[in-house]
This record gives sequence, structure tokens and C-alpha cells, in this order.
Amino acid sequence: MSNVKENRWYSKDHEWVEKVSGNVVRIGISDFAQHQLGDIVFVELPDEGTEVKAEETIGTIESVKTVSDLFSPVGGQITKINSQLNDEPELVNSEPYEGGWMAEIEIQGDLEEQLSALLSAEQYEKFLEE
Repeated sequence: MSNVKENRWYSKDHEWVEKVSGNVVRIGISDFAQHQLGDIVFVELPDEGTEVKAEETIGTIESVKTVSDLFSPVGGQITKINSQLNDEPELVNSEPYEGGWMAEIEIQGDLEEQLSALLSAEQYEKFLEE
């Protein structure tokens, strides 16, 4: 069973969203996703300042098995990326909800409206069981 964290929202593409402060959220991939990918060897992230739309591809995650797109679960502007992943992409495997986060995004528009389009932790767990 995958580890699903409370106080986060999830996309059906297996990205998570966590409120950081104000209209800023942090995103990453779920424990389920990192298990599916296997050992992650490279992460390509967008540049800070990039405008993104919800469900838009914003980077790639390369594992020993495959290369997978990283989608933004929300729309806004990338304010920070986790540059530590350049040297330690394996953090996505060992700490998908902590050190393996991907980017911070300042939401444009209504934060609660964007989050309501995602799955709660409970809904995500049920989605994984399907």
C-alpha cells in the first residue's frame, strides 16, 4: 500500500499539492508514482518565473525504467524549484513528500477553487484501489 499524506491534494496523474503560505503551494509526485517509476536518476524542472497551466507538462522524471512527464496540478507561476534534485534525484524515491518535492507555484486565481478540482487524501486512496 502506498503512503498517502493527509493535508495534501492529489491529481489523477499522481502529483501532490501542499499549501505553503498565502497562495503558494508546493508540488511533487506521490509515493505511488515514485514506486511505479522505480529508481529515479534525473529530474528536469521548469525555470523559476515560468507561467504554467493546470495539467500542463512542466518537466520530466527519468528512471531506470522510463521517462515520464511531470504535470502541474495547478496553474500559476513557478516561484521556486528544488535544485537539490539536480544532484540528488533519488530524493524523489526516498522522500517523495519531503526532500523530493519538485516546485513551488504561486496560484493565479482562486486557490480553493483550484484545490477543489483535485482529490483529497481519502479520495486519492480510493482512486489507487480502483
